[in-house]
Amino acid sequence: MTPSDSTLAFVESPVQLLNVLEWAHAQAAAPEGGGGLLSGVPSQPDRRTPAGRPAAEASTGVRIVVLPPVDPMSRGQLRRMAGLARDEGHEVHWQEARGGRLAPFKALAALSRDVRRARRVVVGDPFSRYVQLLLTLVRAQELVVVDDGTATMEFVAQTARGERLVRWHRVGGGGLPGRVRELAYAPVSATARRRFTPAVGHGRRVEVFSSMPVTVHGGMTLRVNDFAWTRARFGPPRLTKGTDLVGTSLVETGVVEPARYLEAVRTLTRTYGATRYFAHRRESPDKLWALSEATGLEIVRPDLPLELIARRGPVGRTIVSFPSTVVHTLPYALTGTGVTVAVCGIDPGWLTGTASPRARSFLAGVTDTARDVRRLPAQAAPAAG
Repeated sequence: MTPSDSTLAFVESPVQLLNVLEWAHAQAAAPEGGGGLLSGVPSQPDRRTPAGRPAAEASTGVRIVVLPPVDPMSRGQLRRMAGLARDEGHEVHWQEARGGRLAPFKALAALSRDVRRARRVVVGDPFSRYVQLLLTLVRAQELVVVDDGTATMEFVAQTARGERLVRWHRVGGGGLPGRVRELAYAPVSATARRRFTPAVGHGRRVEVFSSMPVTVHGGMTLRVNDFAWTRARFGPPRLTKGTDLVGTSLVETGVVEPARYLEAVRTLTRTYGATRYFAHRRESPDKLWALSEATGLEIVRPDLPLELIARRGPVGRTIVSFPSTVVHTLPYALTGTGVTVAVCGIDPGWLTGTASPRARSFLAGVTDTARDVRRLPAQAAPAAG
């Protein structure tokens, strides 16, 4: 079995692919025996690779399977990230698993042999139903979960409570057909939960590789992702005098009212002199056009994850974000650069009537647990009247 056969990774977003590259870099830099891993408690970042030193030349070879979504922005970023992964010596396989009723089954048949042969499996989205379906074929004794943003916080919490894996912003629905689908899928979901549960006596190991403030449990191990690969490969950035805003897809996921989000962005722009708005890859063109018209902001659609864009620069001396993944990852990626990352809280009045019951507490938790950030009160971006 070749090195790329021994570790098989499944990613569905650009950020997941970035974090697989970070994991491979950390794995190559760690001493034999998995030094730097802690069991059951938060660990400190493994900083054995200085930011100014080139990354390890012989990084752990990984066969990365990209299961792309259908939206063009995500696919474009994924293709650019795939190029970076190949430059690092990893093998990248692009596997369409969406876009038709038979696509998932064709992809499963194409991947089944590799899944069964892998000695270690790395996944970027434990909530993905397709990834959970692939896990029913896994024979590997080692499973690694890399960040899919703040969802990692919910993943660790739900597995600790023994709950089924459900995204924090998802609400129930679908009527009888939805309940039938859930019932039919239940055995797959149960198998996935068992795969994510370490079994020391049976040699089944689970590692979480994360920038999020999580406490692992039940024999899981944790390695902190401090973006050493990103810092070694890019930057430091040139800083501009202005402030940059970071967009969010909270409107697109049905969590925040569109009018209140627009007013919040307008207030932040006026208060902090922002000039650029880095759009989330899932933000709709109509929403971005409305934001530009209302604020005069330059809308930037990044071609790579924001951690890489910010590290390459130019970037504002202050970056303002709503509660999201970047308030946890950017302080790592931009350490030592002089950039201030600020987070603006979400006022409960901004939430839609259909937002999940978990939305308010989850977003507050994302804000409250962020490290090395400046916290802005929600009142700095008041809701529309």
